[in-house]
Amino acid sequence: MFGYLQIQKSELLVREYEAYKAVYCGLCKQMGKDYSFLARLSLSYDCTFYAMLLMSLSRGCSGFDKGRCKFNPLKRCSYAHCENESYSKAAAFSVISVYYKLLDDLEDSKFFKRLFVRLIKPFFSHWRKKAAERFPETESKVAEMMQAQREVEHGGSKSLDAAAHPTAQMLADVLAEEGKNDAETRILREFGYQVGRWIYLIDAADDYEDDKKSGCFNPFLNIETDDMKTTVNNTLNQCLARAYDAFQLLDIIDFKGIFNNMLLYGFPSKQNSVIFGQQEVKNDRSI
Repeated sequence: MFGYLQIQKSELLVREYEAYKAVYCGLCKQMGKDYSFLARLSLSYDCTFYAMLLMSLSRGCSGFDKGRCKFNPLKRCSYAHCENESYSKAAAFSVISVYYKLLDDLEDSKFFKRLFVRLIKPFFSHWRKKAAERFPETESKVAEMMQAQREVEHGGSKSLDAAAHPTAQMLADVLAEEGKNDAETRILREFGYQVGRWIYLIDAADDYEDDKKSGCFNPFLNIETDDMKTTVNNTLNQCLARAYDAFQLLDIIDFKGIFNNMLLYGFPSKQNSVIFGQQEVKNDRSI
């Protein structure tokens, strides 16, 4: 995951924004508890989205409380309490995903970035092993996704669908595990697939100019069109429309207003920023 699954703060109710911050801070706290103080640095909006979805599906949120920020003791925070493993599962997904992203960076990055990756990789390697012991299915799905992604990219596929499929399939499989019955499992699989496809393709769109110069794999480089921005935008819009259609079929009660905000405002705003350079309505960098 790459930090694209954001809210649009200006369109949220105050109580919804406070609830979102409480989940974000609650997940941050859990990452420190499960792994280490430094593991909190890998906290992302994407894994906050995942934690919030898990909590909503399971009705796991049991209330909110005030406390001092563990990362910045001078700051007071609200924390959303969770009665199940939603936070721990999202924390594990975060450190596992970052570990495999670091492995990918070692292959594709320039010297100084590779040097930085080598310095922090041992920490994430240790946390990844710990997370895999507790959630082996998550580890397996992310590892399979990275292997499939390498095969697609090294094979030089010219298909957007083939390039985006490993990431989309991984998130589909991860979310499908949360289904309480066959119908909900199918809906979550479709929702996860479309969100995962959108994440991969918007990341590719974000890297388009750099990859064009460096010659790195990018599925959009294989498309012949006179208006690349419109083509990319239409492709991403299809993903968001299908994701929202699937989301509407879920029996979501907790945080539903926040999810609607993200799918209807936050994700499109990020998309417009990446493709057209339109200025986003900025959220706090550190919630």
